Amino acid sequence: MPDSGADSGAHNRADGGPTAGGAGSGPLSVVVTDTFPEPRGGVAALSFRYRIAAALAVAVVSVVVFVHIGMVFLHVAPSNTLTKAHGKAIDDWIYPEFEQNWKLFAPNPLQQNIAVQVRAEVKTADGGVRTTGWYDLSAEDGRAIDANPVPSHTQQNELRRAWDFFVATHDASNRATGTRGSLAETYMRRIVVLRLDRDDAAGKGGTITQVQVRSSTTNVPPPPWSTERVSNQPMYRMLPWWPVTAADTAGGAE
Repeated sequence: MPDSGADSGAHNRADGGPTAGGAGSGPLSVVVTDTFPEPRGGVAALSFRYRIAAALAVAVVSVVVFVHIGMVFLHVAPSNTLTKAHGKAIDDWIYPEFEQNWKLFAPNPLQQNIAVQVRAEVKTADGGVRTTGWYDLSAEDGRAIDANPVPSHTQQNELRRAWDFFVATHDASNRATGTRGSLAETYMRRIVVLRLDRDDAAGKGGTITQVQVRSSTTNVPPPPWSTERVSNQPMYRMLPWWPVTAADTAGGAE
């Protein structure tokens, strides 16, 4: 019965199955699926060991940031139980790098420029004694900072902070007002001696025997549109002569 066979062959071909003897089979279609996963990026691409290390690093940084923010908050906050109990730890964390100085935002911001200057008494190589001119150490720091996109902490703050420390621990007659006065004098003296040595103030064969520090304070000129009139003459605060010891020289301090 040919009709029945034809129907059967048509039925097989319609179902996608093989025809009798395979004579009527068409080309086989092969569907290829990509079995390779997408490459991972970021932290997921790291090995397990490095992912653990990255997680620990993030945790450490987070803790340090949290502690720092907390310390700064306690430093600027009004006196409270925590600051009374842990004031020294807070100060040790904040000073000197993270000091919060709000003078710029005070009702009366600073309107003066203060320069620290020094001169020295030098014993020359031939046994004579001479006094140098005044070295403007603040101006030297200013020149080092100008056009420097990343000035050092020393250039910006060392001399200024030393002078502020001295003023805070001495009265107008340059007498120490507390136990830290002697430390402030020693700190200032060592700084200026090292600066004079850097400037070769003693000269060849000379030795610095004494130093004298002074501050020069000048008013910041008012803007052109202001009717305010201020003096442009510097005002000096002269400190006594300080003898220089071996501990004040480079390599002498312990």
